[in-house]
Amino acid sequence: MQLSDNEIQDINVIAAWLALDDMPHQGEISADLAILAGHSVLPNIEGAVALAKKFDLPLLISGGKGHATPVLAEAMATHPFYRQIDTQDMGEAQMLAAIARTFAALTDQQLLLEGASRNCGENAAFSQRLLDEKNIQPQHVVLIQDPLLQRRTDATFRWQWRDRADAPQFINWPVFTPQLILDAGMARIIGAPPQGLWSLERFLSLLMGEVQRLRNDEQGYGPRGKGFFGEVEMPDAVDAAWQRLMHLPNIQGRISR
Repeated sequence: MQLSDNEIQDINVIAAWLALDDMPHQGEISADLAILAGHSVLPNIEGAVALAKKFDLPLLISGGKGHATPVLAEAMATHPFYRQIDTQDMGEAQMLAAIARTFAALTDQQLLLEGASRNCGENAAFSQRLLDEKNIQPQHVVLIQDPLLQRRTDATFRWQWRDRADAPQFINWPVFTPQLILDAGMARIIGAPPQGLWSLERFLSLLMGEVQRLRNDEQGYGPRGKGFFGEVEMPDAVDAAWQRLMHLPNIQGRISR
């Protein structure tokens, strides 16, 4: 797929905004739990597992079977270390737990698995339910998701806890911020090692679809649309970049549903 410099610039503006990052870049973190929402971007998943290992954090993994499940299974099947894992009939939480055990030797005692959720809203609701069932009340939670879904995940989790006096502070960490570059005339995703990243097709589909979901209009997921979370303030530069890309023939029709 051919993209111009201006199109790549617009894509990178959107990607940087979607990859919401609250993580301090130096020193210790103040957190008592990490939540990893299921997806298929292996460098992000490995970053979440490494963080839990380094700071001895309980890691709640949320994910049943959804749109990303077959993509995750395929990524694991072509990975030199994870292809040994039999993912047949597994949900995302089970697959990610297997990665956690393989990549960093995390023990079952450190892992909390929520394996019923099928989407972002259920990730938040079912994670809350699991913590309530186990009487766990974290004060600071590192929230980790596919970088392109990080901002919506933040909005959804905060909305789920909006009426709770014991709501934790969510510290968003996308692990890395993806960007596109032109390499020998072809667009390439950078920001993390290439093994287990999105295809360009999937990257663009998720990126364009996320902006549509975060827009506070009848097509979006905010209060003027489906009401899945509160209003998310979208910078004018992001909205303008999305509008320009939506009018391009090589971008139209790539919005993920």
